[in-house]
Amino acid sequence: MPGLRIEDVLRRPIITEKNTMLMEQGQYTFEVAPDANKIQIKQAVEEAFNVKVKAVNTLNVKPKARVRGTRGGRGRISGHERARKKAYVTLAPGQTLDPFDL
Repeated sequence: MPGLRIEDVLRRPIITEKNTMLMEQGQYTFEVAPDANKIQIKQAVEEAFNVKVKAVNTLNVKPKARVRGTRGGRGRISGHERARKKAYVTLAPGQTLDPFDL
């Protein structure tokens, strides 16, 4: 992985209700570096967790606009969330990993 280390590619596991159900099927979700490709993500997961990866699916999550009011009637503050890239990693049958070991 030229230029990116394992710590740079895999930023954090994403633990939600949907992703917990996917874990039972052997799919795990990670937030990854925006410039990481599928090959780098596969190598990083295999090295970090010592498992065999079957497939990697990626998607770019676009930032959502957020508006919040302030106290005292001083107006509204508008902004947006940051953009991120997610990777759904499917493991080979019989393989499991603990995403908290990252």
